[in-house]
Amino acid sequence: MTGAQSLERALDWIVAEMKRDGFENVRKEPVTVPHWVRGAESAELILPRRMKLHMLGLGRSVGTPEQGIRARVLVVRSFADLRARAADARGKIVLYNVPFTEYGRTVAYRGAGADSASAVGAVAALVRSVTPQSLRTPHTGGMNYDSTGRLRKIPAAAVSVEDAEMLQRMQDRGERIEVRLRMAARMLPPTRSHNVVAEIRGSERPDEVIVMGGHIDSWDVGQGAMDDAGGCVAAWEALRLIKALGVRPKRTIRVVLWTAEEIGLHGAFAYRDQHRAEVEKHVLAMESDNGVFTPRAVRFGGGAGGLAMMQRVASLLGRGGVDTAVVGGPQADISPLYALGVPVATIDTDQSKYFWYHHSEADMLDKLDAMDLAKNVAILAVIANVAANMEGTFPRLR
Repeated sequence: MTGAQSLERALDWIVAEMKRDGFENVRKEPVTVPHWVRGAESAELILPRRMKLHMLGLGRSVGTPEQGIRARVLVVRSFADLRARAADARGKIVLYNVPFTEYGRTVAYRGAGADSASAVGAVAALVRSVTPQSLRTPHTGGMNYDSTGRLRKIPAAAVSVEDAEMLQRMQDRGERIEVRLRMAARMLPPTRSHNVVAEIRGSERPDEVIVMGGHIDSWDVGQGAMDDAGGCVAAWEALRLIKALGVRPKRTIRVVLWTAEEIGLHGAFAYRDQHRAEVEKHVLAMESDNGVFTPRAVRFGGGAGGLAMMQRVASLLGRGGVDTAVVGGPQADISPLYALGVPVATIDTDQSKYFWYHHSEADMLDKLDAMDLAKNVAILAVIANVAANMEGTFPRLR
């Protein structure tokens, strides 16, 4: 069974369970998604001694020739360092040994590292895993190639922090470093996936919609418990609790489990396009995609006066550990709605450990804390229920 087939079986199971929960309009909405296959892969240090390196190919990467690529390694600390040593990079594997500062800055090396290395004649790119903490666990994630075709596509993979630091020490000692990289990664023709949608229809204004959800896809390592099964479950359970109250909300509350977030927000854009006619009636969009850790605040993005309104909602959330609303933008899958003016809310959670597990084999169910998850569920349920029943709506961005 392929990964795509396995996902579709999981989506069918979710649809069946949501119907058993008594939700309305439960359905799968089609999405065309890229189809990247990892295949067998390995990285081996050849010189100055032989040993296995801990690696994971990056999403969308091309593969190597069947025999692999054996080449010397050039370790750099930044894009500027690579440019300064461009003459030395030709024909080599470039390793970006860039320590984690914050995700948005450090992930640039994962996203653009291959093209930057290709531009100076490198044959492959390795990236120190984008994480502040490692137990020799490599972290995967998406990368991008130049869309103009001017640069040769070279293979790209992440290596563990420990292995990146080891190769750095070898280079600092003046040792010759050679690595053999093998990757059978390849892109297949686009395939069909689905978003999953379920609702409680509004009693008075059913055409006005509150959306909440998470993304149903994860990388093919670990279990995707934090990224983003926890967020999907939190939204689903919040809707179930609202239904269990037995009082139908005035507006429609809709859960969406978006597909193909990790490979480019394809489910999010498909939802926007398929529901374009009703976007003006979307009252609020919420997503949980930053880990269902301990809640700290509600982040809100919307028009003038909206933050004060959300602060009044936050005053109801004390038992969930939250009493403050702060300014904040959208999570990934609700960003297309936000760009069209829909107000957004997310839960600001304690992310001090999120990137320890992110996109790695360590993102397993044991990382979920039942009490923290319950608090996230409660906060989503309260915000959604208030938004569905309050007089007036949160002001739009335009």
